[in-house]
Amino acid sequence: MRETVRQPATPARDALALPGTSHVTVAGTRLRYRRTGSGDPVLLLHGIGQSLEDWNEQHERLSDRHTVYSVDLPGFAYSERLPGTTTLAKLAGILPAFLDAVGVSGPLPVMGNSLGGAVAMKLAADHPDRVSALVLANSAGFGKEVALVLRLLSVRPLAALLLRPDEKASRRTVQSLFYDKALVTDDRIGHALALSQREAHRRTLLDVARDLGTVSGVRAEWRAALIGALAKSDVPALVVWGDHDHILPFSHLEAAAAALPRAESHVFAKTGHMPQIERPDEFAAVVEDFLTRVSADRQAASI
Repeated sequence: MRETVRQPATPARDALALPGTSHVTVAGTRLRYRRTGSGDPVLLLHGIGQSLEDWNEQHERLSDRHTVYSVDLPGFAYSERLPGTTTLAKLAGILPAFLDAVGVSGPLPVMGNSLGGAVAMKLAADHPDRVSALVLANSAGFGKEVALVLRLLSVRPLAALLLRPDEKASRRTVQSLFYDKALVTDDRIGHALALSQREAHRRTLLDVARDLGTVSGVRAEWRAALIGALAKSDVPALVVWGDHDHILPFSHLEAAAAALPRAESHVFAKTGHMPQIERPDEFAAVVEDFLTRVSADRQAASI
């Protein structure tokens, strides 16, 4: 008789272990978020299949001058799913109510990594009164090319297999994010595995992957509509990229510069998909410089 090899259970993780984490119910959906620091608020949005932990390093660095908010987007990590199928429009659509719920009523800078960049852009396009500036880090929305594993999620027979919780798969996922493999730690792998074991998280990842892409790559329709709307807006934007991104290629930065000619840009050398983690000091310095100049320009315009 063949013995079944069982994967060890991942220890339960405390969703509120990070200082400043809490839950808030928005339109009937319970969302996990984090708040640190004091000063002018900023909002940080994570990528597909990820969580607010992706912004830990920036909470540490930006909190001296800002009230920093990050949130598990609905359905991801430790936030509840929205009713029905999750789409980019729904993820962005709940954010004004989330901001109201945590006491932020005016426009604020919004930073997004990967999917979070597309969500930030959608928020700015649909609710320009809520966004004072955009920081887009290796953002979705500027090209067709995307990692093969995300394209394969559109193939239904493969999706269940690809999303099955597996420690080796979680390790590969984390490895794909960073140029510096020293960042592929047991803690990050364990966190990725813990998230993959949450059914709502897997369903939401699948919903969003199919909303935004096909087996051929990222859909052109939503990208063209979103970039077109943003190009007409006057929201200041900073687009940054790691030059060794294996999820959304570095070539997308050139496409972003062409699509948003008024946007600023910055390149992080020897960096993968998450410069906010891999180059935390440089990322924070670039962002603070940008936001300081945006604020000064706004004050000068109001005189």
